[in-house]
Amino acid sequence: MNLKINSRHVEVTPAMRNHLEAGLAKIRKHFDHVLDASAILIVDNAKEKDLRQGAEITIHLKGKELFAEAHNADLYHAMDQVVDKLERQVVKHKERLQDHHHDKHFE
Repeated sequence: MNLKINSRHVEVTPAMRNHLEAGLAKIRKHFDHVLDASAILIVDNAKEKDLRQGAEITIHLKGKELFAEAHNADLYHAMDQVVDKLERQVVKHKERLQDHHHDKHFE
């Protein structure tokens, strides 16, 4: 899977990239049809202190895009939260696909 990381007001370190890649690997365990992903890491000093660090990820599946964002006082926690949100979306998407295929066999 290709991972493209952009940032606003923060330099992306190799540790940040590795953390995101490890999180996205969890998603691939559930659903291996992820084509690519793009992430934006944000530090916004205009927001209140607890929500200054943010992460947004869009993953591209065959025929669908899933998006999630999270904000936290710590950038690594924001990355974990956004990966968890995407993981739930991917599991739900996979269940829908399986339900759809299951219904066709019994019609």
